[in-house]
Amino acid sequence: MLGLFKTLLRPDLEEDPERTIIATAANIIQVGEFQLLQLAYHSWYGEDMTPAQSDVMFRAYMLRGDVPSWARHYARHIISSSDKGQLDENSPDYHRYDHDYVTDVPKGVRHFCLVSMVLAGVLVGGLLIGHVSGSSPTSVLPPYFEADELLPATETEKAGRLRNMVVE
Repeated sequence: MLGLFKTLLRPDLEEDPERTIIATAANIIQVGEFQLLQLAYHSWYGEDMTPAQSDVMFRAYMLRGDVPSWARHYARHIISSSDKGQLDENSPDYHRYDHDYVTDVPKGVRHFCLVSMVLAGVLVGGLLIGHVSGSSPTSVLPPYFEADELLPATETEKAGRLRNMVVE
């Protein structure tokens, strides 16, 4: 229970130095610790973990704190490459398990320009239609009051309105 309070007060403080190495390497390449273990497994064995191996690894690492030697080797390699300035943390090799990881947008500039032009056309068209639709508008933007609606009422119209108000 005391370990829980220590972790809550200092989440960056890890008691196990081996897990600290894994967490540091995972932070450098901006992935989770377990994803780093998956990357290390793939790097060491040349294949992905099976679901059964993944379950065993998860329990061993998260519950017992067991860190395999190949994972420590992979984490130390990442840390040393980062210290030497030779690491590209945005490399797709480190984000192979991120399904939504994209480094570039194909035709992104063209789509942005097209959407911007369509939006500008809709706005300008709406303003023009609003301006042309009224016979004598008082403004370009809503509310579209016409000049004859804002003219002072004659005495007959005032009397008619007053009569309508009394009847209602």
